[in-house]
Amino acid sequence: MGDQDVIGLAVIGAGYWGPNLVRNAQATPELHLRHLCDLDVDKARRVLGQYSTVRATASLDEVLADPEVHAVAIATPAATHLPVALAALEAGKHVLVEKPLAATFEDGLKLVETAEQRGLTLMLDHTFAYTSSVQHLREIIRGGELGDIQYIDSVRINLGLVQPDVDVLWDLAPHDLSIFEAILPDDVVPVEVAAHGSDPIGAGVVCVGHLTVRLSNGAITHVHVNWLSPTKIRTMVIGGSQRTVVWDDNNPAQRLSIYDRGVERSVEQQKISYRTGDMVAPALVEREALRTMMAEFAASITEKRAPLTDGRAGLRVLAVLEAASESLRSGGLFVPVHQVEGRVSP
Repeated sequence: MGDQDVIGLAVIGAGYWGPNLVRNAQATPELHLRHLCDLDVDKARRVLGQYSTVRATASLDEVLADPEVHAVAIATPAATHLPVALAALEAGKHVLVEKPLAATFEDGLKLVETAEQRGLTLMLDHTFAYTSSVQHLREIIRGGELGDIQYIDSVRINLGLVQPDVDVLWDLAPHDLSIFEAILPDDVVPVEVAAHGSDPIGAGVVCVGHLTVRLSNGAITHVHVNWLSPTKIRTMVIGGSQRTVVWDDNNPAQRLSIYDRGVERSVEQQKISYRTGDMVAPALVEREALRTMMAEFAASITEKRAPLTDGRAGLRVLAVLEAASESLRSGGLFVPVHQVEGRVSP
């Protein structure tokens, strides 16, 4: 690539998320930001600031034609992910794309297959997967510290920005689903989902949603997402046969609490007993997840390997969302989740 293998990057989209990608790309030594592309060039210029050497442009074609651009990071509306990401892949560029991967499973599959055929990195901006909390959860769950996963309860509610083009499930649930994707063992995957939702304010889309996801080991996970809550709650309880973790993302002083307490059943005596052990709060190193994610994007390109949140991880999240939408339309019945092979090992 030249310049000691520094990766030339373009960010596509200068709206809500684009500026965060710009800031973290500029703080990642392995990346050199060359372009910020947005249909509103003035907005792109405002994001970059008066003295930036990064080029602001409205032309995607111009960006993709630049031989010094090796990769693009896409922060545009979900409906545009297919044409923008496909054009980038066909131009030989590595792609980082904001969640969700695409508007439909079929579109997402087209992107995954194109990237694989061309030997290019396709990575999802599943930011939570790169937080210290989730990386610690991944380590202890996959290491067997919790035992067998028995249930997961997740709540993600706040006074949110009601989106005109997607419902609350497609807006907020990808965070929780991508966390499940990152932390669960390879052999524990979603197999069916039931979705229920309501639109109490007449927004025309579901604003309060509940997902029940059945996993391949028989466990149930539950996700509650809500745009209408005056308080912000981000908690997840992960129950295992040995230990249980409570993750409170709004408590930076103690995000994770690991409880050695639980209920056990003796098969021989047909008796229920209760285990009352200690609670441990692991010390976590706080760091910006987006910075870690950008470093992973660069490393996956340089090392020619799949990133943690690769295209197939994005496709698995998309499969659950699509099944959830079908369940909503069918009155909340369980709908099978399309299975996607291939997971990134730790």
